[in-house]
Amino acid sequence: MKRYECMERLGARLAEELVILSLGGAVDEWYNAAPHMREASLFQQQLGCVTGEAFGLAVGLPHRRIVSLDTDGGLLFNLGILATLGNEQPENLFVVVWDNECYQSIGGPKTHTASGRVDLAAIAQGCGIRKAFVVDNLEDFDAHCEAGLAATEPYVVITKTDGILQPGIKRKHSDGREDKYIFVRHVERTEGITIMGPSEHN
Repeated sequence: MKRYECMERLGARLAEELVILSLGGAVDEWYNAAPHMREASLFQQQLGCVTGEAFGLAVGLPHRRIVSLDTDGGLLFNLGILATLGNEQPENLFVVVWDNECYQSIGGPKTHTASGRVDLAAIAQGCGIRKAFVVDNLEDFDAHCEAGLAATEPYVVITKTDGILQPGIKRKHSDGREDKYIFVRHVERTEGITIMGPSEHN
């Protein structure tokens, strides 16, 4: 299953949500697959931090749907976040894990999910997340997106993809620092709040 096609399906369902996503090829793919979500997406978060940051945002903005676009490698860096989600049961957090069974951005060494013995959905369920699934086809992925975005409990979809980057797409032109400000200003504008005040000049 191609990650880019999954992103197109998910992006078509999003409008007011906020998205947190990881490093690697998924950054440029999401930038192109869901252009209307660029300002609402916090790009290039470090491995192990994505779903944790999304959880923090879900707690801070409980009235708003938060989407975590994590990776198998990233989630394996911090499996403890699944226990936190199981205990806290955020009602507005939808987690998609792109599982290509490798660390693609550093040349493709295999992750533990490639063994066939490590089941991230089963780990999530063992942590108390009732709605945790593995999908390997586009139709099931789309159905879980519909359900996950409407759920009132944490919802995790481990999405098996082929790891082949989408050819011919544009590179995201901003860096991580600029991405942060774009995202924060979007949240301020849509929530009517101030998070970061104006720069001070001495």
